[in-house]
Amino acid sequence: MIQSVDRAVRILIALQGARTMSLGEIAGALGLPPSTVHGIVRTLVAHGMVTQESDTGRYRLGPATLRLGNVYLDTLELRTRVAPWAEDLARRTGCAVRTGVLLLADVVVVHHEPRPDGSRQMPEVGIEIPAHACALGKALLAFTPDAEDAVLADPRARRSMTGDTVTDPAELRSQLTSVRATGIATEAEEAVLGECGVAAPLGGTGGEVVGAVGLVVPTADWPLPASSLDALRSVARAVSREMGSAAWPPPVPTSLGASA
Repeated sequence: MIQSVDRAVRILIALQGARTMSLGEIAGALGLPPSTVHGIVRTLVAHGMVTQESDTGRYRLGPATLRLGNVYLDTLELRTRVAPWAEDLARRTGCAVRTGVLLLADVVVVHHEPRPDGSRQMPEVGIEIPAHACALGKALLAFTPDAEDAVLADPRARRSMTGDTVTDPAELRSQLTSVRATGIATEAEEAVLGECGVAAPLGGTGGEVVGAVGLVVPTADWPLPASSLDALRSVARAVSREMGSAAWPPPVPTSLGASA
C-alpha cells in the first residue's frame, strides 16, 4: 500500500462523512500531525478533489469528485444493462426499482427507477445503505464470501438503523443462507421506517455477483404479491444473462456452500 495515496483516500472518506472539516479535525480523524495532512490536502485542492471555504477556511469535497462519480456511472456496464429492464419492472409491479453494488460493508445505489405513479420522489443514485440492513445488501453479501465474513465479524458494520435492523450475527447468517437457497432477499423496515424491500443478485461472466436489483415499497404495500416476485426473478435472470452469467441464481461460492 502506498502511504500517501492511502492518506489521501482517507481524507476524502472523512470529508464524505463529515461534510466540512477544519485542518485540525482532518488531522485528528487520521491520527496524523496537521503539518503532514496540510500538504496532502493542498494537493487535493489543486486537483479539485477538495475545496476550501473562503469564509470559514474549512474543507469539503470538491467538484472533481462529482465528475469521477459521473464517469463511473457512465462506464458501468451493469447500469447500462439494467436500465431498460428496471423501467419495465417498475411498470409491471408499480414499485420503485433500485440497483446496487457492494462497497465494503455498504451498498451504493447505481440506478434508480421511480415508482410509475407520478408521485414526487427523490433521486436515489449515489445513496449508501448498510448492506446488512437492506435487501440489496443481503442479496450481495450472500454470494460474496469475503464481504459476508467481514460484516459478520465486525459489530460496527452491523449498526442498528431502526428497531427492526438485524444485528445479531447468527440471525443474519441464517438469513443469508436462506438467500443462497432461494435467490431472493427481503427486509422490512430495517433500513428506513415505513419502507420494505426485496432483491435478487445479478451474476456476471465468471459466476461472480456483480450487483443486485430490488423492489422498494411502503410498508402498507408489504408483503408483495407473488406476481411481483416472479417479475423480479425474471428481470434478474435476464440481466444476469446479458452480463454473461451462465446461471441464475449465481453459483454458491464453495467456501460458503461448505459452511451453510
